Amino acid sequence: MKATKDKVVTLVYSLSEETAEGTLLQKVEKDDPFEFLFGHMDVLPEFETELEGKEAGYKFSFSISKDDAYGDKQEAAVVKVPKEVFNIEDEIDQNEILKVGNVLPMVGPDEMPMEGEVTEVHDDHVVMDFNHPLAGTNLYFVGEIIDVRDATKEELEEAVQVDNLEGLEGLQ
Repeated sequence: MKATKDKVVTLVYSLSEETAEGTLLQKVEKDDPFEFLFGHMDVLPEFETELEGKEAGYKFSFSISKDDAYGDKQEAAVVKVPKEVFNIEDEIDQNEILKVGNVLPMVGPDEMPMEGEVTEVHDDHVVMDFNHPLAGTNLYFVGEIIDVRDATKEELEEAVQVDNLEGLEGLQ
């Protein structure tokens, strides 16, 4: 069976920065493989392009430029957030949560969920970086497709619901 729209693709891979010899960023192994529904924007479009039409047993190695992945880091995505936004009355809890390096779930101005990394903590504000962690990075994948199967009715229904919600976001 080939990796095409509405197929569930299961694979293992290692993700490195720039080349196969670059800094290892992520490793997905057979005991906990990565699975995604092909054709539903679950992965980077370029990632799907590289795997389209391939079958179980296919070994791959390819790069995705930062421009086709998460783009460059954007200075506008690094913002000062007033501490009162965090509404934590217990100072101990606030100090635990607002630590440099912590990634916090937030809600953007458009009410969409997003994550930001705490980069600085000041008396009255916190500096947070809302860039994707891999922004500014050229990606290099090496791996193997373990399985390709038909999606279940439930998987397809869930994907259609998510696709429809994503389409509605542009209407707001």
